[in-house]
Amino acid sequence: MRILQLCKKFPFPLKDGESIAVTALSRSMKALGHEVHLLAMNTSKHYFPKEKLPKAFNHYASIHDVKVDNRVKPLQALWHLRGTASYHIARFCSSDFEKKLVKLLRQTEFDVIQLETPYLSPYIPAIRKYSDAVVSMRAHNVEFEIWERISQNTALWPKRWYLRHLTGRLRQYEISQLKAYDHLAAITRGDLERFRELGYEGSATITPIGVDSQSYQPDYSSFQKPLSLSFIGSLDWMPNLEGLQWFLDKVWPLVQAQQPGLTLHIAGRNTPKWLYRMNRPGIVVEGEVPSASAFINQHSLMVVPLLSGSGMRAKILEGMALGKAVLSTQMGMEGISAEPGIHALIANSPEEFARQIAEASKLQEQKELETLGREARRFVLEEYDSMEVARRLVQAYAELSVEAL
Repeated sequence: MRILQLCKKFPFPLKDGESIAVTALSRSMKALGHEVHLLAMNTSKHYFPKEKLPKAFNHYASIHDVKVDNRVKPLQALWHLRGTASYHIARFCSSDFEKKLVKLLRQTEFDVIQLETPYLSPYIPAIRKYSDAVVSMRAHNVEFEIWERISQNTALWPKRWYLRHLTGRLRQYEISQLKAYDHLAAITRGDLERFRELGYEGSATITPIGVDSQSYQPDYSSFQKPLSLSFIGSLDWMPNLEGLQWFLDKVWPLVQAQQPGLTLHIAGRNTPKWLYRMNRPGIVVEGEVPSASAFINQHSLMVVPLLSGSGMRAKILEGMALGKAVLSTQMGMEGISAEPGIHALIANSPEEFARQIAEASKLQEQKELETLGREARRFVLEEYDSMEVARRLVQAYAELSVEAL
């Protein structure tokens, strides 16, 4: 099967959930014997020079990228207040990208064209015109619900009004496109059920983020040291920044009052300057790190204080695959069927977070926190094997292709 994968950002380096999800699936499809091609926007926000790709990034039959300026422009943002179009989507509309897509479709016959997120939906008319391929939407989240939750948690009313306005447009667009897909690959069962409620009636599979056991080698030596905490995530993604700021303001003072010797190490792409300037006891800001796995392996407890979002959190799966204890909210664990206290720790309020961290310290002293980490790794490798995830999706594509004959 020949598959063309369309991405709104170049899926490298593997330091954010979207890139990890895209790469895990495409590698597994290649391993199953399928021919996978990539056409990606190389955006101003996440630009990566293609010539610097490592040799190991060799699972694509061909890689094509198009420079796209997707910066937020104030005048364009204001103009979109007047019309009915979604500014979220408009930032990813590029005539150069469409020309490149059309050229590829004229040159090569594809069986499936897989859109990674609804930000690629504007290109469906061109796909229909130049290709008979199955059009599949891999929905990493219910996008508008992320922004609904962000706007609800925004205190400043002018910003809250503006975000609600933009979110309403995004909601309308996302729902309007549901009839345009031949197949919907939802990251979680909850997301698929939500898309069904919103009107999607077509073929669908649940396609979670897969984990390759060979890519995650745990180091359990951190469990032999005093407890230390880690946070890692792209800090230009609003739910990550929102959750971290809440944790620092609401949770960390409680933790410090009980355990003044604890440290929290913060890593992530595009770390804002205010974090570096922050002077709080026990906080170590490392910024972007060379290896996410090496960073996670240094600390026994990984905190993911997510307050908004949908889909799955790739970083949680990474932490569990590396045998670390993960502490997150119920929302952060959405789509991951881990059992609280066995595979992960759950907290939703500042007080609950502080209690769980105190309990983790006791378990560390008693040499029992490592047991939770090992159970987390076993669970993830059994339930989210990337090859099985890819196999189910490709089977769905094969059935759709037969129906189309």
